[in-house]
Amino acid sequence: MIDIQSQKDHRRIAITKVGVKGIKYPITVLDKANGTQPVNATISMYVNLPHHFKGTHMSRFVEVLNLHRGEINIRTFHKILETIRGKLKAQSAHMEILFPYFIEKKAPVSGARSLMEYRCLFCGTNDGHRTDFQVGVTVPVTTVCPCSKEISAAGAHNQRGLVTVKVRFKKFFWIEDIIRLVEESASGEVYSLLKRPDEKFVTERGYENPMFVEDVVRNVALRLNALDNFPWYSIEAENFESIHNHSAYAYLEKEKG
Repeated sequence: MIDIQSQKDHRRIAITKVGVKGIKYPITVLDKANGTQPVNATISMYVNLPHHFKGTHMSRFVEVLNLHRGEINIRTFHKILETIRGKLKAQSAHMEILFPYFIEKKAPVSGARSLMEYRCLFCGTNDGHRTDFQVGVTVPVTTVCPCSKEISAAGAHNQRGLVTVKVRFKKFFWIEDIIRLVEESASGEVYSLLKRPDEKFVTERGYENPMFVEDVVRNVALRLNALDNFPWYSIEAENFESIHNHSAYAYLEKEKG
């Protein structure tokens, strides 16, 4: 049969990324407490396309996924990128994997157990010489406004926020440890299940630990620096303000050494 994708293109315009986006696919990721965890991921896979090719072979991306089913994780990501490059005969390959990750959390006073969801990201590019790989995690937190607490006779406004951390790393680490690090850097944590004694504890603890969005990203940065495992990271925090019609936002990026 005629292979249209492999025919020559005469417009002489290369394409940076071409491929498939938004594939829903079940994968298994490493779990610190239970060994592994099955998750439903959203996967996007791309390669570069030289100017002289008309198109790429989209079905081959899915073939690579099926080839590596059950072994998609931090340790094997670079091998999958190399397989994509080879299968598509490309100079570079890129893959993004978004997935929900669940951790069992205990309420701080009652000890009630529930599953808490976090959004995670694996993202990498291989150009034939090296693989640039990043891991990201988005963690819900709470913050109490220091200014509101200072100027108010009673109470202080508080809000839920999202902190997104992306890292490059030198040695293996657990996603759970980054999540814990972020939660300890805010005014308080978010839980799926709280009883009344837990709500009292969480509310009062947050009130005694007020933070601006700037404080949160700086606290996360200090803790990442202390681990000496992350030569690059970015930290993004967004607070969904409870008394303003906008969000408070802070971002920092660090290249160490």
